[in-house]
Amino acid sequence: MGDSAVWVAALTGATAVVASWVTNLGNVRAARAQAEASAAAERAGRVRESRRAAYLELMARAHDMSELYRKVVDAGFQLGDGDAYLARIQELRRSVREAYAPLMRCVRTIALEGPAGAASAARTLLGAATEVSRSLWQVARGEPEARSRFETARESYAVCLERFVDAARAAMEAP
Repeated sequence: MGDSAVWVAALTGATAVVASWVTNLGNVRAARAQAEASAAAERAGRVRESRRAAYLELMARAHDMSELYRKVVDAGFQLGDGDAYLARIQELRRSVREAYAPLMRCVRTIALEGPAGAASAARTLLGAATEVSRSLWQVARGEPEARSRFETARESYAVCLERFVDAARAAMEAP
């Protein structure tokens, strides 16, 4: 009877060791999975905040451009078509050129940050800004119908800005 008690004790002890090892292995795997999930959530949060900042920066730069474009329209109403108008247009063209570089930098940041829908909308917005600048140059040169082309380009720019805002909102709402 003594022999069987030793075997039972040894078997019970071995079972306890194996059970402890299996439990410990499960705990290690659960802790690793939790750490990986936490790290992924933290990464996703950083990406989300980085994108949000880039989108807000582009919207601010695009708004600055819109304000300059509005000043061009105002100059036409206030000054007519004379030399004072052309001088004001040249002044505004300089301001538009200075505002263009930060807008382009923001678009490039968004192209890097993504996602593809927001990046595409940002590039389209930049293209529209380029077209408005081109038409403003034509206005400054006094070309016929240039003001009409400027107004059409400005309206297109506004539509592109709205599309970017929608794409940015969709990107921020995506899981």
